[in-house]
Amino acid sequence: MSIELSNYRTDFDRGAGRTRQFAWLVVQFLFFSLPCPLPSRVRVLLLRCFGAAVGHGVVIRSGVKVSFPWRLEVGDHTWIGEDVMILSLAQVTIGSSCCISQRAFLCTGSHRFDRPGFDLVTKPIEICNGSWVAAQAFVAPGVTVGRDSMCMAGSIVLKDVMPGTVVCGNPATVRSRD
Repeated sequence: MSIELSNYRTDFDRGAGRTRQFAWLVVQFLFFSLPCPLPSRVRVLLLRCFGAAVGHGVVIRSGVKVSFPWRLEVGDHTWIGEDVMILSLAQVTIGSSCCISQRAFLCTGSHRFDRPGFDLVTKPIEICNGSWVAAQAFVAPGVTVGRDSMCMAGSIVLKDVMPGTVVCGNPATVRSRD
């Protein structure tokens, strides 16, 4: 099947008006993208101002990108490392005491390549308490990473990760905790 992008529908609900979206883009550029020594609590406050539910003791490093903060929930004492990308076209829920390491990508959207219109498909992501998504890992739409689990560096996580499990590789498969 060939893709015909002239048939692509642009009726996706972004969850906020254009003014709010534009304001977020400006704030994200000024306070998240620039490598300035800004305290994490300022980024947390700004995310909250734009509708994110962010717990206590959360660390947000520079370079973090969040598409739509009003679709983000982060529990207490969670760390989000440099250059993490959170494509929050659908809800992203990150539990307490989680670590999302440098350049990890939480991706809630994809496209139906089997449809000529390349239809957008969105599904939520949940990272449960005590889990670690290591550097440059990719978490696909609809995935739940179970409690106390680890997605090793560079993993491509396409399916749910059971609690207490370590996964690695492309596609990610279960590995022993050793």
